Amino acid sequence: MTKTRARALDALTWLIVALSLAPIGWMLLSSLRSPADIADGRQLDATAPLRWQNYADLWTGVDFLNYLLNSLIICGSATLISTACAACAAYALARSRFRGERAVAVGITATQVVPGMLFFLPVYMLFRHLGESWGLPMLDTRHGLVFLYVALFTPASIWIMRGFFVSIPRELEDAAILDGCSRFGAFVRIVLPLAAPGLIATATFVFLLAWDELFFAWVLTSSPDVQTVPVGIRLFINQFQHRYDLMMAAGAVSTLPILLVFFAGQRYFLKGLSAGAVKG
Repeated sequence: MTKTRARALDALTWLIVALSLAPIGWMLLSSLRSPADIADGRQLDATAPLRWQNYADLWTGVDFLNYLLNSLIICGSATLISTACAACAAYALARSRFRGERAVAVGITATQVVPGMLFFLPVYMLFRHLGESWGLPMLDTRHGLVFLYVALFTPASIWIMRGFFVSIPRELEDAAILDGCSRFGAFVRIVLPLAAPGLIATATFVFLLAWDELFFAWVLTSSPDVQTVPVGIRLFINQFQHRYDLMMAAGAVSTLPILLVFFAGQRYFLKGLSAGAVKG
């Protein structure tokens, strides 16, 4: 590769990075402007004063902390349950041979090609039936969203975990079983520690998707007591007099947990995606 071509690729890479970061920079600048400055398009005006009061108003004027806590509880619970279910299912697909194995694999793959919005009506009717006939309220509840997110994100998580389990030598488990360990004991003591990067990658994957999910969180909830951050940010447009400055401040605050989770598990997340794509 010539130096000119290498420099051109570097320039293209930096251009893509700049274009990707531009919306984030625009959001941060807008979060520090007054409503009048945003209406006039003065986000890039260096003479416009920075309005740090927006971040104070975010917590005092609006109960944004409630939305943040709801997201942490719902997304955290969905992440733990989905990761645990995916680990068990992926291990079975990677190690066991059973009747209907191919059908199960095709079914898991098929769920990823169907748009999530097509599930809305069946999910809504199911949740309503469970509440009316079984006395188990699912609409406008935290556990209802947790159940939905686990169902939505577990299939893709299974394939990520399966790639890691396939890459672990079966001889390690056989040796543990010969030493008196049960199959489940070998799974817990041998396989799971070796698949720790896959667990972290899967948990990061689920948490990122659940944190950003808006459609189901918007239509299946109506009370601020259970609504999540994306819904809370959306309400700034209608309920709070079109305060785009506070909406941008809320967006900046809500990205902090995502950044912390992603950078903490970035190496394992990318490794998990590549392993799930090429192994097995």
